[in-house]
Amino acid sequence: MTSRYPAIASDIATLFAARGTHAVEVAVLQPADPFLDMAGEDLRRRIFLTESETGQTLCLRPEFTIPVCLDHIASQAGTPRRYSYLGEVFRQRREGGNEFFQAGIEDLGDGDTPQADARSLADAHALLSLVLPGQALTVTLGDQTIFEAVLAALGLPRGWRMRLARAFGSAAMLEAALADLANPPRNGQLAGPVAALVLDGDLEGLSTHIAGGMEQAGLSASAGRSPSDIARRLIEKAELRSVRLSNEAFSALKSFLAIDVPLDGAAQALEIFAADAGLSLGAALDNFSARAKAIEAHGLPVEKIRYDAAFGRPLDYYTGLVFEIAAQDSDRPLAGGGRYDRLLTLLGAKTPIPGVGFSVWLDRIEALREKAR
Repeated sequence: MTSRYPAIASDIATLFAARGTHAVEVAVLQPADPFLDMAGEDLRRRIFLTESETGQTLCLRPEFTIPVCLDHIASQAGTPRRYSYLGEVFRQRREGGNEFFQAGIEDLGDGDTPQADARSLADAHALLSLVLPGQALTVTLGDQTIFEAVLAALGLPRGWRMRLARAFGSAAMLEAALADLANPPRNGQLAGPVAALVLDGDLEGLSTHIAGGMEQAGLSASAGRSPSDIARRLIEKAELRSVRLSNEAFSALKSFLAIDVPLDGAAQALEIFAADAGLSLGAALDNFSARAKAIEAHGLPVEKIRYDAAFGRPLDYYTGLVFEIAAQDSDRPLAGGGRYDRLLTLLGAKTPIPGVGFSVWLDRIEALREKAR
């Protein structure tokens, strides 16, 4: 690990303290399974894996959200609680080093979703404005809850809703899913026993069969998707092939994904879309509108924040708001975050704990500061 903390670290720590956060440090070596199960395909491919003496699969910390949530659960701390962090993460990147600093805030347990979402975006924007004075920033916002509400209102079966929700945030995956939805592929050729188990929808039997095959081949179940996950996906795919969306519903979905407007007009754009398509978006749209008002109340320029209905972040644990902040005229995000209300339960919390947070890439910030000198 490098020992050189960024020059802006003390300024960020001061801001975090002023925002009422609890500074936390988490171990560099983390159990790998939570990341393999929940962090999304893009991150999963970039993790550095190792093994403990007992054979447990470990990884170098690739991000902070999951470790902070695990530590919160282990400490049995009360909520609401706001954690801040600043430290190194380790993952392979297409650009830049594989070891770099991130900082951020994880906001756990606040039941006022619109207000907590707005505060998270405002905190990220304030951090960047502090360390990049005078830099014009662009904010892109998406909402997984709105996307899923549209899918449900269109009457898509659960399997299709899950596939499309998993594709949210990846243009290539979403395009492939929509192509299959328009023209379902024929059944693939599966081996006899597997085909029968898939046809019967026997999740337990198929999981056992796959686990046996992996063991025979010497494959570790913790090295990627679990046997039960593979089995579930095979059964889902078989079910998906039997569904074809009507032309009207498919057209409505494409129209929704094309919405890209300033935030101050986004709620109205969604209302018009829903009315034209004959859909009800219910509580999802109410929460969206309340969040937009809360963002404006924080003094952020809502006319300069863009709502892109097709925008998401390719991490499996996001459930609602997703956002990125970048320097103007750059497509490399400086900050990214969102809401993850199911994550802590999946990680072992005994009761549901809502969460929202963001992280910033300090090496990208430092590069911009150097360029401005």
